Amino acid sequence: MSRAVPLAVLASRVRASEKSILEALGRRRIAHQHVDSRGWWHRLGDRDPRPTVLNREIGLARATYAARALESAGATVVNSARATELCGDKWRTSAALAEAGLPTPRTALALTPEAALTALETLGYPAVVKPLQGSWGRLVAALPDRRTAETVLEYVAALPSPQARIVYLQEWIAKPGRDIRVVVVGGEALAATYRRSEDWRTNVARGAVSELCALTPDIAKLAVGAAQAVEAEIAGVDLIEDGAGEMLVLEVNHGVEFSGLQQALGDTVSVADRIVDHLLTKEPPCSA
Repeated sequence: MSRAVPLAVLASRVRASEKSILEALGRRRIAHQHVDSRGWWHRLGDRDPRPTVLNREIGLARATYAARALESAGATVVNSARATELCGDKWRTSAALAEAGLPTPRTALALTPEAALTALETLGYPAVVKPLQGSWGRLVAALPDRRTAETVLEYVAALPSPQARIVYLQEWIAKPGRDIRVVVVGGEALAATYRRSEDWRTNVARGAVSELCALTPDIAKLAVGAAQAVEAEIAGVDLIEDGAGEMLVLEVNHGVEFSGLQQALGDTVSVADRIVDHLLTKEPPCSA
């Protein structure tokens, strides 16, 4: 990374969200650098001045280690290594949310698939099993009953990674065919969308449709609280409504994709520009 450039965007894949951020920086003539993490390296002990870095690396391991290395060199990284680690692990996210007193689904952690079956007897059916790390709804399975749980957990027991055999369980929430994604930047909830799908997993990557959701004070307060609980400056907070209409925090995403939200917003709010505004609070702006 060039020391002459005050802002850097670290990303191996330039998706629609990253493209809009880079375009916003260019349009506003702010000197910046796109760094492809696949070619980036760091020498231990290097303490030369470094730019503020927006960490948009899609791979969790690379994002975490890059943040650690950059911070050790004195850089300001958004989101920080700690926030990335907390958001990237579902159990750590749930623990942080619970510690902050925020409403979340009932959750359990089992150190073996066998222990998970015992935990499910207390947690109850139906339930959901999720990998500790992962996104886009991959490897998330519904467990309507013990027989299904035994089958799914048999596969979990055969996974090669020891971490993959640690089981994260949550109660099943009978949501109304949708969840709510809120984008939070710098402690402010910018906007929210409903993500609707015929599939019970309402991920846009799985075909869910985004439409604007009224950003009520309750939704905004809950989303900001969730982002603060995991120390994320830029976050996508996923909320879910239970059968009684109570709002629960499901997840917090450290590398939030916001193209679906931006399409729903139109020209009313530019998420990319709000992210740039936040980055400029970290470092004096420099014209290109």
